[in-house]
Amino acid sequence: MTLKNLNGRAVWKEARDYAFIVVAMLFYCIGWTVFLLTNNISTGGVAGVSSLLYWGLGIPVQWSYFVINAVLMVFALKTLGRKFCIKTIVAIVTLTLLISVVTELTKGSTLLHDQPFMAAVIGAAFCGTGVGLGLSAGGSTGGTDIIAAIVNKYRDISLGRVILICDVVIISSSFFVLHSWEKVIYGYVVLYITAFCIDQVVNSLRQSVQFFIISDRYEEIGQRINRDPHRGCTVINGTGFYSGRDVKMLFVLAKKRESERIFEIINEEDPHAFVSQSAVIGVYGEGFDRFKVRRTK
Repeated sequence: MTLKNLNGRAVWKEARDYAFIVVAMLFYCIGWTVFLLTNNISTGGVAGVSSLLYWGLGIPVQWSYFVINAVLMVFALKTLGRKFCIKTIVAIVTLTLLISVVTELTKGSTLLHDQPFMAAVIGAAFCGTGVGLGLSAGGSTGGTDIIAAIVNKYRDISLGRVILICDVVIISSSFFVLHSWEKVIYGYVVLYITAFCIDQVVNSLRQSVQFFIISDRYEEIGQRINRDPHRGCTVINGTGFYSGRDVKMLFVLAKKRESERIFEIINEEDPHAFVSQSAVIGVYGEGFDRFKVRRTK
């Protein structure tokens, strides 16, 4: 593997992450401004605070959202690292610009104004998908996402659950502005569905699988898996119980999205290979997730 290929792969990964962030912010923007904000349904995080300022004082949400997140980013820089913060800053700036554009395009129109529950469900689904995609790409929409990312860095706690806990107070506070417990309940619905969607998106993108491959062409298969999708292989010596023949078995851990490529390699090298694939709860180490252990004094 040459340095040029490594650099090319790194550039492609970064470009893909930033493309994910832009798409994620578009999803979040649509969910927040088109379905929730116009129907006076609160959400959590900085978006929720910005919504309250908009309903109570008439401050445009994009400006309050940007200013609050700018302050939070100062505190996040040391804890989360420069790479995370750069992507989060890109996400915040992108979302701020998208909000300005979308609110101008949808001015005077309110979707599902007579069906607030459906507006809450659809808006939450868009927001949760956006946050999940952003976090999977190494960034976030800011606000309580930053707090969740900090906690998740040191503790094995669900991102959605951390955000859920942090946002309950913000949702409850909407009563003092909207004076409607019905809207507060819709806010709780938004919070739950958003947290659920975040976990679904993040877990689906991070899901890993393991392979046991028995083949006489194990060397060729292992070499190709090393090159693309660039996963390590472990050779395990085995003996067939019925045949009594010595066999070589490859043990491979990979991302679920890489499964199709691995099956293509096996089929091209040895269509008669014996293959076992199974999902794993977690994989930690190089190329996968980092260890999260409780620190003791």
